[in-house]
Amino acid sequence: MSAQIGVTGLAVMGANLARNLARNGYTVALHNRSIEKTDVLLEKHGHEGDFIRTESLQELVDSLETPRRVLIMVKAGGPVDSVIGQLEPLLEKGDIIIDAGNSHYEDTRRREAELATKGLHFVGVGVSGGEEGALLGPSIMPGGSRESYDSLGPMLEKISAKYNDEPCCRWIGTDGAGHFVKMVHNGIEYADMQVIGEAYDLLRSGAGIEPAEQARIFTEWNTGTLSSFLIEITAEVLAHTDAKTGKPFVDVVVDSAGQKGTGRWTVFRRSNWAARRRASPSRCSPEVCRRSVTSVPRHRRSSPAMKGPWTFPRPSSRTFGWLCTPPNWSATRKASICSPQRPRSTAGS
Repeated sequence: MSAQIGVTGLAVMGANLARNLARNGYTVALHNRSIEKTDVLLEKHGHEGDFIRTESLQELVDSLETPRRVLIMVKAGGPVDSVIGQLEPLLEKGDIIIDAGNSHYEDTRRREAELATKGLHFVGVGVSGGEEGALLGPSIMPGGSRESYDSLGPMLEKISAKYNDEPCCRWIGTDGAGHFVKMVHNGIEYADMQVIGEAYDLLRSGAGIEPAEQARIFTEWNTGTLSSFLIEITAEVLAHTDAKTGKPFVDVVVDSAGQKGTGRWTVFRRSNWAARRRASPSRCSPEVCRRSVTSVPRHRRSSPAMKGPWTFPRPSSRTFGWLCTPPNWSATRKASICSPQRPRSTAGS
């Protein structure tokens, strides 16, 4: 039995993508640096579809039909380069390497160009929806060559989320475009999160509305034009009470947040291109000012935005279009960020 696709890197995201592929009728070859994760996946979920267990990258490659499709799901940066370095001599011209992690798009551009000289396709794929989306249907932003998408695209479209029966997957373009759009996608999401955080703070610090009452407000907002995954989970978090202390969870949880880099990269790109600002994470976002936030007494933690003056850009049908297209990409790619939103039934935004 030959596999249509191989997955190496079976942490939560990689394992869920592999399961999603198998559930949709594809035979999936599995590989992980530690074989234990492969065996755990097969023990728990082997009944969900057809899997091929492999113990080495050579076995993984040998189990694949041609053109070979190998999906890498490891930590961005050096680990991706390491896996590519091990895979490259095992593959043949026309084979496809897919990076579905949150890699910096400049790294993707470099890898795409380097592997193209050796006859290999490199596809940087943005995947949105978290671990639940990876299993039930993510929003997918694939880059790479058009030729690679002709081979890989039907798979990605089949496992993606659907909106009005249309797959939430579209070929973005070459030259790192898939990971670039995922970066901007995350940057916009973090800006949305910042607005929600500031709304919470205005209601709490300005109007004195406690979290439980705010939960009801956000729940009501979620029934109207603001209906979204982020508003929905904000209401759930505000309604949650800490079991040990009996206090609202937001008063107990540590006021700091880590980051994987995509929000910061979006800000840098906007600044370096002197782009007009519409919405992106700013220096008062939780990711960027986490150190300063934790040093401020709780009763004084009002949003910097409250100090005003407040200015809001007028709505425009071109919102975000300026940010989605580097100078050397065709204008037709601008529309790619406007692909259908994820359905409410799955995780992610």
